Amino acid sequence: MIQLTALTSEVLTAILSSIDEGIHVVNTNGETIYYNEVAAKHDGMEVKEVQGKHLFDAFPSLTEESSTLLKVIKTKKPIYNQTQVYVNLHGTRIDTINTTLPIFLEKEVIGAVEIAKDYSRMKLLAERLLDLQKGLNKGSKKKTVNDVKYTLDDLKTENDIFKNMKNEAKKLAKSDAPILVYGESGTGKELFVQGIHYESRRSDGPFIAQNCAAIPESLLESILFGTAKGSYTGAVERKGLFELADGGTLFLDELHAMPVELQAKLLRVLEDGIVRRVGSAQNIAVDVRVIAAMNVHPTVALEEQKIRYDVYYRLNVFTFSLLPLRDRPEDIFFLTDHFIKGFNQKLQKNVKGLDDRLTAFFRDYAWPGNVRELKHTIEYMMNICEGNNLTNEDLPIMLRQQAVTHKPKRIEVESETLSLRKNMEELEKKLIENALSESGGNINQAAKLLEIPRQTLQYKLKKTSF
Repeated sequence: MIQLTALTSEVLTAILSSIDEGIHVVNTNGETIYYNEVAAKHDGMEVKEVQGKHLFDAFPSLTEESSTLLKVIKTKKPIYNQTQVYVNLHGTRIDTINTTLPIFLEKEVIGAVEIAKDYSRMKLLAERLLDLQKGLNKGSKKKTVNDVKYTLDDLKTENDIFKNMKNEAKKLAKSDAPILVYGESGTGKELFVQGIHYESRRSDGPFIAQNCAAIPESLLESILFGTAKGSYTGAVERKGLFELADGGTLFLDELHAMPVELQAKLLRVLEDGIVRRVGSAQNIAVDVRVIAAMNVHPTVALEEQKIRYDVYYRLNVFTFSLLPLRDRPEDIFFLTDHFIKGFNQKLQKNVKGLDDRLTAFFRDYAWPGNVRELKHTIEYMMNICEGNNLTNEDLPIMLRQQAVTHKPKRIEVESETLSLRKNMEELEKKLIENALSESGGNINQAAKLLEIPRQTLQYKLKKTSF
């Protein structure tokens, strides 16, 4: 039995040591009985400085009230994902997110285990971001053109639908209503949103963009709404992005990555313009236009419960669905010429265009990365090209491999003409007719079948006689 216990202890220690998270176990006296290397790295300590020591000896800033380990021993209740800030034996401030659980043996608490994630570095970067935004927005109220790099005119297109969408965006920019933008990665969502801000009456105010997927869930709330002093140990009075964007626009990219619980707090800002800092009972009024974007279709996000229905309907006052590059074939070569001219000037070259083989490949390639992928492809090729025309040999390695096996597609058309525009118009008309027939003439349902915004379908119906 003793051998089995020793073996079990060794196995348990080996398992805990291999976990890539900080593990800290104490007994009911607050003495450390297990402390792994990951926890030591997080805390800026050596294992020997903590192992066998009382918590207060290793971390003198902790108290019975602030220590999550001692708290769960006392309450016998677990604590999940709680932020903790403390100072180690060497005077270094440590930030962690802890899940702390009481350890029971035959219904009696014999200690507590804490699983800690270090987010000191992430928090430091986030706070620097807030300080940078604060610094940028401080001072003069002159037109902050530097807040945005692009206008709607910078979104180049030959596509009629996209042109109409840009014109509609210029009109709707004058409103203060929230906007929802959907588009695949690389379709230019942030450029489009910057253009709306530039056209709005808020163009003198700040433009702040935050990707909701780029910040850990536990930190996103304080980044957006700010913190009150003492909301957790070490917390300071700090404005969030909503306050920093006051009088301007806050762009929330990848909204579907925001925790559903946090979306409830977002809803309040959308409805009454009130924010409340983390740990505070004080309401703060802000004047912010919220524009959100998703690279997941809203219908999918709702079905998968990645976005609340009430938040969606509140944001869905104005909606724009940016077309992927494969659905605007006329823009492939239009943008290719545009990018070549730009890089010719930048690199002092005189590339004329694409050779025939590369032209066929560009036409048939699906461009899953959309305009961003096209631009980066052209940039790579322009840097290595030594001739007057870009060729398959100039392609990045992954695309070059596809180009080698590429066979140009022959497009079968019933029409007597090979006019791309005319045949595309005929195909589009047939698809719309089918959708209207299947939906019984219901515009909303037809738009869903075609996977385009209702406004786009109405525009097409006005433009084309049915």
